This record gives sequence, structure tokens and C-alpha cells, in this order.
Amino acid sequence: MPIRNIAIIAHVDHGKTTLVDQMFRQAGVFQSHQAVEERVMDSNPLEKERGITILAKNTAVTWNGVKINIVDTPGHADFGGEVERILRMVDGVVLLVDAAEGPMPQTRFVTRKALELGLHPLVVINKVDRSDGRVHEVHDEVLELFMDLDASDEQLDAPFLYASGRDGWASRDPDQSAETLDPLFETILMSVPAPAVDETGPFQMLVSTLDYSSYVGRIAIGKIERGSVRVGDQVALLPLGEPGLVDDGEVARVSKLYTFSGLDRVDVEEARAGDIVALSGLEGVEIGKTVTDPTVRQRLRGIAVEEPTLSVDFTVNNSPMAGQSGKFVTTRQVRDRLVKELERNVALRVEDTDSPDTFTVSGRGELHLTILMETMRREGYEFQVSRPRVIQRVDEQGQREEPYEEAVVEVPSDMVGTVIEKMGPRKGEMTDLKPMGDSGTSRMRFRIPARGLFGYRSEFLTDTRGEGVLYHNFLEYGPWAGNLRGRQKGVLVADREGVAVGFALFNLQERATMFVSPGDPVYTGMIVGENVRPDDMDVNVCKEKKLTNMRTTASDENIKLEPPRRLTLELALEFIEDDELIEVTPDGIRLRKRNLDANLRRKEEKKRAREA
Repeated sequence: MPIRNIAIIAHVDHGKTTLVDQMFRQAGVFQSHQAVEERVMDSNPLEKERGITILAKNTAVTWNGVKINIVDTPGHADFGGEVERILRMVDGVVLLVDAAEGPMPQTRFVTRKALELGLHPLVVINKVDRSDGRVHEVHDEVLELFMDLDASDEQLDAPFLYASGRDGWASRDPDQSAETLDPLFETILMSVPAPAVDETGPFQMLVSTLDYSSYVGRIAIGKIERGSVRVGDQVALLPLGEPGLVDDGEVARVSKLYTFSGLDRVDVEEARAGDIVALSGLEGVEIGKTVTDPTVRQRLRGIAVEEPTLSVDFTVNNSPMAGQSGKFVTTRQVRDRLVKELERNVALRVEDTDSPDTFTVSGRGELHLTILMETMRREGYEFQVSRPRVIQRVDEQGQREEPYEEAVVEVPSDMVGTVIEKMGPRKGEMTDLKPMGDSGTSRMRFRIPARGLFGYRSEFLTDTRGEGVLYHNFLEYGPWAGNLRGRQKGVLVADREGVAVGFALFNLQERATMFVSPGDPVYTGMIVGENVRPDDMDVNVCKEKKLTNMRTTASDENIKLEPPRRLTLELALEFIEDDELIEVTPDGIRLRKRNLDANLRRKEEKKRAREA
């Protein structure tokens, strides 16, 4: 059967997973009577909650006798490690762009990787039925993007389609709708070449991703570059290194072989070059290793992944509430879980520190790290996390460099001045400003140090009254920007252990935004609110109303409390300072001071003031 291998690239919320749903339906993956939920490819619970794709996944449909292997890629640059290794399996990419928003930073990042690999693009401008759509302008913006990324002449001739993924149609004419996705399938077959592989040579495959089954163990997934493989064949698993012939490598036997069809893996006896397959029986398999015929051990070029830009410290939980809700709380358990994550998460780094209870974890961005934290929290792990730090490096002249981000901001036009004013002290440099059609909004692009965005998102949402949209992704390393302004407000710190009481919170809420509700347990050194002033304040949130035998109309008045601010991991990472930690447990997220003792904190503060 002829084969086409494609990846679908899109920015967050541009409709990629919805389009794949419709491709499944129209290619006959689902039975007519079968009940199918929306965004069926977002199988991870976190993906369903957040509405984003986090993990790259393989699927396949058959249309007019041609098998189309589809790789659903994450749309967020923080998961670029997923994208970079997946693109090695495909021969073409479908670039999906919103008809109103146009190419966004994450689109640019993944498209650059695809063009560098020489993949053939096919552009789909989605959501053309939007009332604020700018179809013709977006068409030109995509071509500008290709030229900026040094696309070849062949890549610049990419076909354009216009679609509504939600309604399940695609058209070659921007001003005319259609009934089905047939034009999309036809264009994939015409514009994406068949895999350029050797079907007769000895077996060779690059491991691009991993899965695990409690029944068969580790499962290696990749595209067969050469030859064929059968169940029961002996294969050699070559160690990581430079391409070429090698002598070493463990020999194993293929116990199970699968290909993809729809959402399922299908057991097969044999698979040939060009197909994307999953095979088991290789115990020491890792991403980037080559599986070959034992008689010709020729290693393929490995998978290059860009280095992390952000790091945090994971520490074993040592707060007074440690061990109350988590199943895995020891140093060994946390370390083993982080090391296990390295098997699949190729963009992650885990390093030991001088402290046996602390590990430095480096990733591509805040979202990349917080998804790991949230996953571990739901699995029953307890740990503490420090404030994120950017990973610095030194250039050839010995100058210190730090990562810079490209931030894209969309706000109502009357709020442009407010955003520019806040970006200035954060060393943000505006590179572009333009209105977005007749929608009354403007789009700005900034080049800003990654440090400058720490803590800005919540401030941004407040400044724009929730109407602004902020996207950012790694741009480049640049000169060290110097000292940047940190958090402008202090915190309220509990001065004793106990339970928060409504009476105490009522008296505190005038001068702070609270993080706790009545009945929440607190301990000494725990952060319970954000102060309106720049200094920290020790408070008693356990103080109860004094009971007397006197009754007046005012003594028992109703207490009205404002809802507390519920912290997510992303908000918590942006909020904390260097002397604070996030306590992550299965039953909640709490903030605390590193040093719980108030007297010791004052001594440290005086010492820092003297040194300054």
C-alpha cells in the first residue's frame, strides 16, 4: 500500500486537533453508529483540561488506497523537544494557521525546524468562517514567514487551502466553501512525496519516541528507513553517537510489531521501509538510538534537541505538612521519577546538586516544567520547587549571555500604552506594532529577556482587564540585560500553626489579597496572602473573635470575605521570589518562605542589607 507521512503544525488553539477529528470521520476511522468525543487525540487528562496538545502522538488514516500516517504535534514551543524528534519521521508538514490570528511565535519555531529538515509544507488557513478573519492578509503573512525562514523555492511554492476544521471542509478557493475535506486529502497525496527509503537493504530504523506497556515493556516508535522487519527477527540496538558503522550494540529479538490505524495499534507480522511502526523486545531502547540488522550495524544521525533555557530546583518536601497527602515523599522516590521522565522527555535535563535532597531540573520554559510538576503531583508525589532561573552562557568573547524571548501581545488598542509602559522596566524592546483589521485590537511584538517575563502575566491580565492575550517563545541568546525589577509587593506570612479563621481573614483582606480560606490549615512561615505594600508582614490568620457574655446588634454581624486567589503552578512560579518555595502536594499548592523562622529571616535580611 502506498504511504504518506505527515506532521500537523499549529499554534495553540488554532484548531489542529479538531481538524484531525474530522479527518478521522471522513476517512472512515469511526463507525457511523460510534459515539466519539471531541478532540479525541488529546488523550492525556491534562490536555483535555487545558485544551492544548502536550505529547506528540501517532495515528493513521487510509484514503483512496493510500495510508496517511499523521503525527499530531504540540503547538507550544515549550514542548519543542516533542516536535524536533517527531519531524524526523515525516516527509511533509501541514501548517495550520488561524484566519484571524495568522502565524504566531510557536508556529514560527516549529516551521523553522520543518523547513531546515527539507520537509514539504502544505498550508491550511483554518477558521475562514470567522467574522474577524483576514484570509488574504494571513496568506501574505505565511509567505513572509517562509521567506524569513529561508525556505527553498520549492517550499515557497507550497499549496494553500482554506478550511473550517470544525465544520469539516476544505477548499482551494478562499471565497468558496466546500462540503468535505477531500481537497485536503488530495493535496496531501499530490504535494507530499512518498518516503525516500530503500526497501531492499538490511533493516534500519531510528527511534523517535517511546511508549511503555506493563505487558511487553518498552515500545520503540519510529520510521523504518531501510529494509523490512518481522516478528521474531534479531535486531541490534546501537548506542548513541556519530553516524556510521559501529561494532557494539546489544542484540535482541522483536517480540511484538505494530502499525497505526486510526487511534489503535494493529498487530502485524511484517512491516516495510517507509511505514511508521512500534516494536517491543528491546530492553535498553532510548530516543535517538538506531535499531538495525545485526549483520550491518550502521548508525543513523541522532536527534538534535535545542538546549533548555530555564531551570528550577526540586527539593524533598520538609514543611510541617510534609507526608500528609503524598504517597511518594522520599529523596529516592523523587529522584527515580525525574530520571524516568528523561526517557521520554528529551528536552529535559536533571542534575544533582551539593545537597542530597535537591535536584536541578532544566526545561524549555515555564509550561514545560509545570506540566511535569502537575503530572507528578497527580501521581502522588510531594516536593518543593524554587523560583525559576534562566540558564546563562558565555560567548566567544567571554561576555555573559542570557535567553531572550519573542513576546506577542494582542490587546485593545486603547491599552497599548499601558503594556509598553510595563515592558520598559523589564527591558522589553518593541519590534512591531500594527492594528488587527477592524477588530479594535492591536498586535505588538517585543524582544525581551526571559527574566523580564517572570511575574508579568498576572500583572498583564490585571492591566488589560482580562482582554489581552500574551504569547512568548525562545528567540535567541543575547547580552546580559543587567538587574531587572522583581515583584513590587510583599507577602503576608503566617506567624503560627493552626487553621485559618474567617474573623482574622476579614480584618486582613483590606490590606492584602488572600491565598487561603476559612478552615485551611496553615503553619509558621507559610505565605497566606499578597500585601498591598512592598514589605513582608507576619500575621495571625488563626485569631478568633473573643467571646463575651455581652450581646449587641453589631457584635454578631455577618462577615463577608472576598474569594481567595487560587494559585496554579504557573502563577505560583511567576509569583515567588528567591527566598520562597512552592510546596507541591496531591491535595494542593502552597507557598512558603525558605526559612520558616521569622527571627532568622530578619537576621538574613539585615545581613543582605549590610552586604549591599
